[in-house]
Amino acid sequence: MIRYQLRCGAGHEFEGWFPGSSAFERQAANGLLCCPQCGTHTVARALMAPAVRTRPAAPAQAAETLPPTATPPGHAPEVLPDAMIALLQKMRQTVEDHCEDVGDRFAHEALEMHRGTRESRGIYGSMTVQEQAELDEEGVEVHAIPWVRRADS
Repeated sequence: MIRYQLRCGAGHEFEGWFPGSSAFERQAANGLLCCPQCGTHTVARALMAPAVRTRPAAPAQAAETLPPTATPPGHAPEVLPDAMIALLQKMRQTVEDHCEDVGDRFAHEALEMHRGTRESRGIYGSMTVQEQAELDEEGVEVHAIPWVRRADS
């Protein structure tokens, strides 16, 4: 996954995660990206500062025992503002109400719909990083969203 700093035509900055640079280019060209603040679809990559290590790297053995510092794609970080959690809970409810949960068959189902061998419908589920790369190579547009706990849990 690639994280890009994005900027809309009105100057608002936000971040976006993409399976690869080609996925960003396709989504931007098709007007699928929009600013979360103003809703404009004029979105481009903003300048980003590279990640620079400010202290020496830990020995390889110690690095293996440290917990990961980044949140995997499709999972919400542990600390989110309450308003963001509420929006993500609403998104989850909408997806569950209007789409079919195909579980770990997600990549297979999405690919068949893309190729026209299966009727197109809203689906959600899980996939491996390798399956995600295969979908990206085939030009299948998919979006990973943070899956937070249900609002009623």
